[in-house]
Amino acid sequence: MKTVLGIDVGTQSSKVVFYDFEQRKIVASGSAPHRLITGEDGTSEQEASWWVEAVEKALAEVPEEVRRSAVAAGVSGQQHGFVPVSTEGEVLHPVKLWNDTSTAAECRELTDALGGEPELIKTVGNPILPGYTASKILWLKKNHPEKFRSLGWVMLPHDYINYVLTGEVSMEFGDASGTGLLDIRNRCWSKRAADAVDPGLLAKLPPLRSPEEGAGRVTKEAAARFGLPAGIPVSTGGGDNMMAALGTGAVVPGRLTMSLGTSGTLFGYSDTPVSDPEGIIAGFCSSSGGWLPLLCTMNCTTATEELRGLFDMDLAAMEAAAAEAPAGCGGVTVLPYFSGERTPNLPGARASILGLNRENSSRAHILRAAMEAAVYGMMIGLEAMNRLGVTPTELILTGGGSKNRLWQQMTADITGLPVKLLASHDSAALGAAVQALWFYRKELPGAGQTLEDLVEDHVVKPGGQTITPGTDRDGYREGYRRYQEYLGRLESLYR
Repeated sequence: MKTVLGIDVGTQSSKVVFYDFEQRKIVASGSAPHRLITGEDGTSEQEASWWVEAVEKALAEVPEEVRRSAVAAGVSGQQHGFVPVSTEGEVLHPVKLWNDTSTAAECRELTDALGGEPELIKTVGNPILPGYTASKILWLKKNHPEKFRSLGWVMLPHDYINYVLTGEVSMEFGDASGTGLLDIRNRCWSKRAADAVDPGLLAKLPPLRSPEEGAGRVTKEAAARFGLPAGIPVSTGGGDNMMAALGTGAVVPGRLTMSLGTSGTLFGYSDTPVSDPEGIIAGFCSSSGGWLPLLCTMNCTTATEELRGLFDMDLAAMEAAAAEAPAGCGGVTVLPYFSGERTPNLPGARASILGLNRENSSRAHILRAAMEAAVYGMMIGLEAMNRLGVTPTELILTGGGSKNRLWQQMTADITGLPVKLLASHDSAALGAAVQALWFYRKELPGAGQTLEDLVEDHVVKPGGQTITPGTDRDGYREGYRRYQEYLGRLESLYR
């Protein structure tokens, strides 16, 4: 048996999958949870060592013979997190994560220094939003100058795991797009953006590598720690959204992926750079040689989990209760901003339940409204993508929420698009494994299969089902109208 290993370092846990590419199936998997450090000021942090320990525990759940069957590995990681590493490889500070909104002031400072948001979008292709890496670097410089002076490398979560596996420092274009420091049109670091943080920062940004170059090979030390074969190649990997694009087939125009996870994301492939002058859509690079226009909202299953906990219900009970309420929830609207929000850019936002009356004040209406809100938030992105010329023909649904039957049909009804479900829900880990397979195979004699063909054969074709839009569209249209109206009226309170 020969397998490829996919590692996904997420917010809540680290997962590993071993994919038998000859039998075309995942033969083993493991996971281990992460802790989270939070604060009233929007702080959301983790220790990088927790990820390494979690990967080690997840791999320990896999039989040794399966681990030894790996011929290559790939790593997916939560985007934007700032791992400050010294030249000796020491992590200098807890990692500020993608959903950390405590650096909103630094975002404004950098945006002003670079001439305002329109000028910033012209410079690098994206605004610098709370959650992006650039503001976190400036925060470290201002609040912990002694640690900043010791900074040798700026790493992202998946870069750090690559470094632990290979001993090499690098970053790839897709994940680098989310730093706010990459010129996404020309695929290079922006000296102007880096200098706005610190004149010496450019030298601390890792060398950029294309998918063809890979991240290195598993060292003897890493092999001994994780129980993997020494010397196997490690692909460049990428951010979780970039790897989820590979793991859901979003590598060709026309196919969008919507992820219902802790955050909500909507993304698709483009052959050309996509830069949104309104700043709604992030113009990221893909990890497959193109671009990946993307919307990210900070509150998706976050909102349903908070409300489910409030009502002391398990997942099955939540779904059953929400199904009792009508589409549009009888006028109930949830603005689900438990973690502030990135799109729209409202880091100080708070969650709200609106429109309650004597007829609709029930758990069913409120829970369903939270589910609808997750999709309404991404409808804003779908409409923006249409304005930018990204026209979808189908929608791939992934993430933890994609297992919920009500959410599946709701997504098709609200977007008006056929929704395809894939055989595997671990899209980021599977995408990392498929990229590792492509990187392993490209060196073999006679290998000529493109990454796109490989994704089609191993991800899109096997299994799955398609859900078509139903008859509840009028109720959702009214619900989406209310969502936008409430947002417009309350937005000024959160700025």
